[in-house]
Amino acid sequence: MSRIEKQDKKNNKDDTELIDKLVGINRVAKVVKGGRRFGFAALVVVGDQRGKVGFGTGKAKEVPEAIKKATDDAKKNMVKVPLKEGRTLHHDMKGHFGAGKVVLRTAPSGTGIIAGGPMRAVFETLGVQDVVAKSIGTSNPHNMIKATFDAFSSMNSPRNIANKRGRKVAEIFGKKLISDTA
Repeated sequence: MSRIEKQDKKNNKDDTELIDKLVGINRVAKVVKGGRRFGFAALVVVGDQRGKVGFGTGKAKEVPEAIKKATDDAKKNMVKVPLKEGRTLHHDMKGHFGAGKVVLRTAPSGTGIIAGGPMRAVFETLGVQDVVAKSIGTSNPHNMIKATFDAFSSMNSPRNIANKRGRKVAEIFGKKLISDTA
């Protein structure tokens, strides 16, 4: 079996577990001598509901082709986001892109996803079940999603911080280790 066939099998396996959500489609018109030529731009969010998510854009003359291009772009640009207990964020954070500003907050179990349209799609595909998010500034879906991903870039899990500091996770939280008391 060649390297390309193995890669295709791997990609097909990944595709079955990925969930994609169409965030928006924009129709643009180019006026030409005979009338108007329409083009479409799609914005898609893709995730595995276990902490990996990505977004992508695609432009084409037909809607399905634009969505396919956007989905392929999103799969290429996936990022890993550490989740607390697999259901919420580790800490509150802020992100911004252009005029888009977002505030993401952790939430107790049972809260659900309280977020606007484009951010809701990101959290659903990411696998977050409890989060409170607020978009401040623009309502442009592109900027809201990019601001959300900017906030994800500042996300740290306790394990990452402990590794950076060369300590144990319990020391980061300030809890006494059982072996220290003995």
